[in-house]
Amino acid sequence: MTEGRVVRVEEEGDHEGVRRLHDRAFGGRAEGELVDRLREEGDARLSLVAEEGGEIVGHIMFSRLVIRTTRGVREALALAPMAVLPEQQRRGIGSLLVREGLDLCRDNGEKIVVVLGHPDYYPRFGFSAEAATPLHWPHYQGPALMALELQPDALDGVTGELEYAAAFEGV
Repeated sequence: MTEGRVVRVEEEGDHEGVRRLHDRAFGGRAEGELVDRLREEGDARLSLVAEEGGEIVGHIMFSRLVIRTTRGVREALALAPMAVLPEQQRRGIGSLLVREGLDLCRDNGEKIVVVLGHPDYYPRFGFSAEAATPLHWPHYQGPALMALELQPDALDGVTGELEYAAAFEGV
């Protein structure tokens, strides 16, 4: 970790700063509003911020995700959304957030994480499009849809449709 950089669990007083971060990182309000809705609707499972010099420079959220199988529902997490201030990108902040977040999810007993993200970025953390092959999402199917087992064999025999939290509809 870089001197002066801290990753910690998001607190209520961080909400406005997190919203501004997403607005700047994505050039619009959609992702910041998504974060707010995930919190308000109770679907945020883990939310971390990266601070540097007292400023929030990065944020990651893991939210509720369901895999509907022929044998019932399997609980999982979606890694979404994640943002780093544009002027702070390519300095390891995003990687730090992903690693810390996955470690905490694993420690909390979570078993599966799914991400829709850049296929050249997320495999370094263990995500794989191949692991997501038996998982179907009506809005996208391809190499950017990846999964990661936090517990050994968590995806063995799991085939089904992904159901993201309602806040993701229309995003």
